[in-house]
Amino acid sequence: MKNVSLAVAALLLAAGCSSPYDSGKVGADKDEHGCIGSAGYAWCASTNQCERSWELAKDKGFENTEENFDAYCAQ
Repeated sequence: MKNVSLAVAALLLAAGCSSPYDSGKVGADKDEHGCIGSAGYAWCASTNQCERSWELAKDKGFENTEENFDAYCAQ
């Protein structure tokens, strides 16, 4: 009986574990450029990489707005 209880406990523990890469999880929402939107990244054609708008705005000296990010990142 003890072995059965241990086996059931092990199965329940394993069932509760899942991969962080399952769809629907944070980070599983990569766009066509590989940018992870849930982590704040969006594609910037000007820098040719995924950028966080607030970090780019601070680094490049513009106000962090969607319009300014889009204007800066336009090709």
